[in-house]
Amino acid sequence: MPIVFIIYVSLSVIIGLLGKNRKFGFWGYFFGSLLLSPILGTLLLLASDSRKPGASKPA
Repeated sequence: MPIVFIIYVSLSVIIGLLGKNRKFGFWGYFFGSLLLSPILGTLLLLASDSRKPGASKPA
């Protein structure tokens, strides 16, 4: 059973790393895939836009 948990968390970390330059960043995709599932986290990652370089948040 622990190996399933390790694989689940590892997949969530990989999805977070793939999403670090996306709209929600590493933590958004990591927690999204951890809470929902790595499969749904991957779908979120594929459906999101990439972060625009130099774009700042409105005040």
